[in-house]
Amino acid sequence: MTILLILAVLFVLLLGGVPVAFALGGIGLGMLIAGGFSPLMAPQALLSTLDGFILLAVPLFLLMSNVLLKGGVGRDLFAAVQAWVGHWPGGLAVATILSCGIFAAISGSSVATAATIGTVAIPEMISRGYGKRFVYGLMAAGGTLGILIPPSIPMIVYGFVTEESVIALFLAGIGPGLVLVGLFIGYAMIYARFSPEYQSLPKASWSERRDASIRAMPSILLAMVVVGGLYTGAFTPTEAAAIGFACALIITIVFLRTLTWQGFKEAVYGSMITTVAILLIVAGAKVFGKAIALYRIPQDISAFITANIEGPILFILAISVILLLMGLVFEALSMVLIMTPVLLPSALALGFDPIWFGVYMVVLVECALITPPVGLNLYVIQSVAKTTLGEVSRGVVPFLALMLATVALLYIFPDIALYIPFKW
Repeated sequence: MTILLILAVLFVLLLGGVPVAFALGGIGLGMLIAGGFSPLMAPQALLSTLDGFILLAVPLFLLMSNVLLKGGVGRDLFAAVQAWVGHWPGGLAVATILSCGIFAAISGSSVATAATIGTVAIPEMISRGYGKRFVYGLMAAGGTLGILIPPSIPMIVYGFVTEESVIALFLAGIGPGLVLVGLFIGYAMIYARFSPEYQSLPKASWSERRDASIRAMPSILLAMVVVGGLYTGAFTPTEAAAIGFACALIITIVFLRTLTWQGFKEAVYGSMITTVAILLIVAGAKVFGKAIALYRIPQDISAFITANIEGPILFILAISVILLLMGLVFEALSMVLIMTPVLLPSALALGFDPIWFGVYMVVLVECALITPPVGLNLYVIQSVAKTTLGEVSRGVVPFLALMLATVALLYIFPDIALYIPFKW
């Protein structure tokens, strides 16, 4: 009953317009005082949270993705991929998905991925006869690859909260990310096959492919440096983010010469706003997590689940429903921070691997990015395409089904996530 009361109060505060960070922190502080604990535990929790070295990766990855966004890297990347696969059935849609996947491997941000690729791909696909709902849904869902294909900011936060290896989480995200890309591509090809308005593209010449690839090569090399360095252990996630930011500046200023001083200022300002919001949420969630730990709520939930839910599959079904419902009103990072300390003890008691559970949570959190009323990617695509939220929301339905199918495959075949980190 305690957790239900806490969640009810949290919902009331959020519906009343209280920011997530202050709602979480305020409830946590209130619980500490009501329970007779020292309120000084709150600032201690804040200090122990914000001095984490791993969290430095968050603003650096945001800076890198925003610099690439303002430098127009998405145009070159999309053009290069389109030159190679544009003549396939649903070629523009396939190019969009692959471009999202590649940019996700650079930025770690779903919003940046959706905005960067969507600006170029949306008008191109609509001009080629793709239905608007399909285009909006594809672009919103494709942007979610930014938090699954590593590097991923939610995975960094999950690793920080659970003290699990962020590198292992990144490696575990590769398999599900590729599965999701494959499902999106398959659906796009089927859609093009049965769409009467669809117009195919002519096959690009080898010279066109060469020129487009050369133009996009710096971005592809950046992805290889960041991802390769992480997976070989050459540098930590924070170091990878710093190197990626430096390389992004070199690419957009020296090689492409597309980043203006005004664009750089906007990139820094946008990264600052997002970083402050994320760190405030992390700090508020840490106070909240400290309070529920002192109240032994995770242990009580674990005992309740053990006594009332028989077997892992019912646990996963129940938690999936809860997370999907929370995704209607919570944004992605808040869900990770609120639910991880509550659910992880129960998951471990049922024998789930913490790395697998982190990837499972991130896939479901992806759904929150494209479910109204707070799905951030919906608003990004609405802004880029200058359309209505309802139009975008209807377009994401089939892609949401594909994401849930990925969750099912992840449960049936856990090696999709665990094979690479354990065999690397």
